[in-house]
Amino acid sequence: MKKTVTVVRKHFGFWGFVGGLALFMSTSFAQAQQPIDMMSCGDSTVSTIVASEELTVMGIEAKGINLDNLASKVYENMTYHSVGVMKIDRGKVTGTMYAKYMEPSGDFAIVEISQVGMEREWKYLYGTGKWKGVTGGGKAFPFTKGKPISPGTSQGCTKITGTYELKK
Repeated sequence: MKKTVTVVRKHFGFWGFVGGLALFMSTSFAQAQQPIDMMSCGDSTVSTIVASEELTVMGIEAKGINLDNLASKVYENMTYHSVGVMKIDRGKVTGTMYAKYMEPSGDFAIVEISQVGMEREWKYLYGTGKWKGVTGGGKAFPFTKGKPISPGTSQGCTKITGTYELKK
């Protein structure tokens, strides 16, 4: 009986260790990816290359600021500058944009944005300082759009969600 108890203790100890290690690893990985829920609001200038019923091509340059909806406020007051090209081909909207999101400290991240219709998918490409080695991505949806304050401009806000992970 004593031998059986010793064997059970060894197995229990081994599987307890394995279970604890698995829990630790999954907790570490779960904490590594952080959520993103923010709004980017700003102004853009639009340069139309061609505008017809069949095809419209526009260059866009936008600048603005972020409001972070999460308690962490990681993205709060980050400013952005983006450039891109939008195409409307027989009513179907597509586009590619690149944006620089900069913290008040000067550290920044570069994202690539692909748009189909009104939905945008984005991913991190590059970062400096705190953002060096950042990975992640998500979706973005324009949710406001005011009447342009002057011709060739657009003002509005975009809701941005996703996840990010900073290099350790």
